[in-house]
Amino acid sequence: MMNRKLRMGMIGGGKDAFIGAVHRMAAALDGEIEFVCGAFSSNAEKSKASGEALRLPPDRVYANFEEMIRKEKELPEGERMDFVSIVTPNHVHFPPAKMALENGFHVVCDKPVTLNLQEALDLKKVIDQTGLLFCLTHNYTGYPMVKEARAMVQSGKLGKIRKVIVEYPQGWLAQLLEATGNKQADWRTDPARSGAAGCMGDIGTHAENLAEYITGLKITELCADLTTFVEGRKLEDDGNVLLRFDNGAKGVLHASQIANGEENDLNIRVYGEFGGLQWWQMDPNTLIYKTNEEGARRLRPGVGQQSEATKAHIRVPAGHPEAFLEAFANLYRNFAITLRARMNGEEPNPIYTDFPGIAEGIRGLAFIDTCLASAHSDQKWTKFVI
Repeated sequence: MMNRKLRMGMIGGGKDAFIGAVHRMAAALDGEIEFVCGAFSSNAEKSKASGEALRLPPDRVYANFEEMIRKEKELPEGERMDFVSIVTPNHVHFPPAKMALENGFHVVCDKPVTLNLQEALDLKKVIDQTGLLFCLTHNYTGYPMVKEARAMVQSGKLGKIRKVIVEYPQGWLAQLLEATGNKQADWRTDPARSGAAGCMGDIGTHAENLAEYITGLKITELCADLTTFVEGRKLEDDGNVLLRFDNGAKGVLHASQIANGEENDLNIRVYGEFGGLQWWQMDPNTLIYKTNEEGARRLRPGVGQQSEATKAHIRVPAGHPEAFLEAFANLYRNFAITLRARMNGEEPNPIYTDFPGIAEGIRGLAFIDTCLASAHSDQKWTKFVI
């Protein structure tokens, strides 16, 4: 019986990287995981400096991910990492994920899963062949009230879903920030490192994933209008998409990184025969339930009757805010609990197997490709095909 913390290595996420620190904090929050090694940069000296800043033993800080995976595999089973967290720019997702899986290491990966759809399909083959665990950090699905929204839809409380409106406006790229030396703007607007899409790949996929997660529906067809508003930018920074779902529901998705003054205002509205739901990432502990008969009612974590899935993802009593880091941590905790059960030869509790994986990653990249195809076509309505 394995009764210890799971050991995590990290690829990317050096001391100046925002998302690496988020992943490390989230992984540590529940005491299920310890951070033991890393290859933090393609530059060996930068990787070493990051390892020193993170107080890792020098012999567990590596010059590159190839060296890390190879040397960790050579360590005794009682010392080596159990899984790797990949938090690099998009073009460096597939190679380390593939190598890690092929060498027996489970994987957590930031989204989008790979640079393009073909890589994602190739990665699925490796996951299927190895049988190892893979988690994709679509972190917004980790919020308790997102899980409550999903449970309410699944229970039939809203009836048949008819309309979905999901939005993700940001304003941080309203100017040509990539020309100022901003590291995040530089790689996120570079097709060689970010992929074929700009805002639709970076944040539009979050909106697509959230809509499908809450409703349980799949997008079957879309009509996209994509625009690059900032002169000199290589990728689109604004997108408006009409959606058709597999049950006949219709939807609207918009994602923008030039919505001046907006922060990270991901929000969703879902309307069914009997009622509607509304949730905002900027106020994540509030879910609004609406009906024609009773008006609007605020639902909050830990207050009133809620699903077991919701309750399992709440850490503190009602009235104590939980937010972004805790949502990330829910994915890491669920992954860790599921992996621990597997390592002990046990069947994991289905509540804790609720984290995104390669299937969600493939749909995200197919969404990007379908949006681009629609935007460049006179036909406009384009089939969502994987």
